[in-house]
Amino acid sequence: MPVLIRSAGRVLGPLVLALPALLVACTSEQPPTPPPVDPGPVEVDAARDELAALAAAAQDRHLVAQYVYSQAGKPDRTIVFTSANDGSWRVDVPGGALGGTADVSMAGTADGLFQCALPSAGHTGSASCVRLGDRDDAIPRRSDPRVQHLLTDWLNVLTDRRAPLAVAPANPPKGLTGTCYSVDSTSASLNAPLDVGIYCYDQDGTPTGVRTGAGTLRLAAAPGPAPATVQLAGPVVIDREPLDTAAPPTPDPSESPSAGTP
Repeated sequence: MPVLIRSAGRVLGPLVLALPALLVACTSEQPPTPPPVDPGPVEVDAARDELAALAAAAQDRHLVAQYVYSQAGKPDRTIVFTSANDGSWRVDVPGGALGGTADVSMAGTADGLFQCALPSAGHTGSASCVRLGDRDDAIPRRSDPRVQHLLTDWLNVLTDRRAPLAVAPANPPKGLTGTCYSVDSTSASLNAPLDVGIYCYDQDGTPTGVRTGAGTLRLAAAPGPAPATVQLAGPVVIDREPLDTAAPPTPDPSESPSAGTP
């Protein structure tokens, strides 16, 4: 029996001595620290929500405002935007047709979508309007000055969380004020739902400016009160087509009759 006790002691002795070391080793091996969560998607989602809220406020903002529209190689133009209390709208665009020689007014009312030609170098007659379709119809591309979308129907895209957009906070471009966001398209289609760029708003929803590849729209002064409804710039006519944005083709001199030809 004494022999057995001594043998067990020889076996257990090293284990007893090694046990504290094993416990220390086990307790010192802490689980690895999880990697930090990338805040990128959270910030992107927050920016998308913030812009959607401002665009929704812009939809409810009724006013009369003047904007300066700047495009490379062209003189600045004053755009007048009216958002009436009944939801109708009107945007007057100097040089918005016939290669910049004709002024037009785009309007959306309960009666439909209209393009009105205003007296100008390219349209010497009196003001008159052509109905383009229902209020929510798309404007024919050839007759679309596009700048009005920045203040009207593209707000629907900015408030739609299903729209294929990437939104991020942005610094105001030079000359613009307000809270600004960079808006890009994530659609593989060539027809993006809006022009990508930087969109800026005041906290009450007033659009303070937009910069896209086409140009820069800047709020020129504090907006005024909105009318009850917008008035078209002239009577609606059916005997002419809408004005194209492009300049009319230059007549070919070779096709003109020669002098003295009967």
